[in-house]
Amino acid sequence: MLIRIVPHNPILMEFSKLCQQVMALDPKVRFAGICDDTGEILYGGQREDVKDLLSREETRKSNLQAMARWALRYTLASKIGPGKYAMAEYEKIKRVTVPLDNEHLLLVTTEVDIDHGKIISAILKLVKE
Repeated sequence: MLIRIVPHNPILMEFSKLCQQVMALDPKVRFAGICDDTGEILYGGQREDVKDLLSREETRKSNLQAMARWALRYTLASKIGPGKYAMAEYEKIKRVTVPLDNEHLLLVTTEVDIDHGKIISAILKLVKE
């Protein structure tokens, strides 16, 4: 797992720590990372024994789509409340996104057989800390 650590910025150090904590929650967590509004993964990484399913460019495009969906959710927040997380289940993975601020998303992918309710609760608890 590749983790970028920037010791001079406490917020960025917290992002790296959060990714490490999410990865430690369950061996079925494949990836935990933070992307910015350009779709680039800034912090985090995947387990060493996990095979990439998407290319770097496909991942960036997928992240941009997730950011756009969260932008739409923000426009509805005054009526339905702020979004806490979103989850999608695919044939090969489950993907959870959690907004950290207006410019950063926590992205987590897991194996499909994980108890997503349990892992989402644990992720949300870490994000609130």
